[in-house]
Amino acid sequence: MAVRAVRGAVQLDKDEAGHMDEQVAALLTAIMERNGLTADDLISIWFTATPDLHSDFPAAAARKLGDGFADVPLICAQELDIEGAMPRVVRVLAHIESDRPRAGIAHVYLGAAAALRKDIAQ
Repeated sequence: MAVRAVRGAVQLDKDEAGHMDEQVAALLTAIMERNGLTADDLISIWFTATPDLHSDFPAAAARKLGDGFADVPLICAQELDIEGAMPRVVRVLAHIESDRPRAGIAHVYLGAAAALRKDIAQ
């Protein structure tokens, strides 16, 4: 079993905690489903959020999912404040255990965030 990294992102429509909960849940659910993962496969998840998001921590939204996320190490950080960057974006870098080859990992960019990484978004 190899350690792999899965990337993903979602753009929020608004900076509200409930909306962040929904969007982060949708992103993590898609990552889990598209890669055939269970919570036991998760090693850790790193979240970043653009500087315009203040309503909550993306990791707090992940904890609300239950399903084994309670004991997965999670951390949040702020993205660089780059002029012209897409606003209201939560990004994910999940470290997982998987038998899939690196090229077989499904990176997930939902909605408008797909424009961030057209080269790897599926």
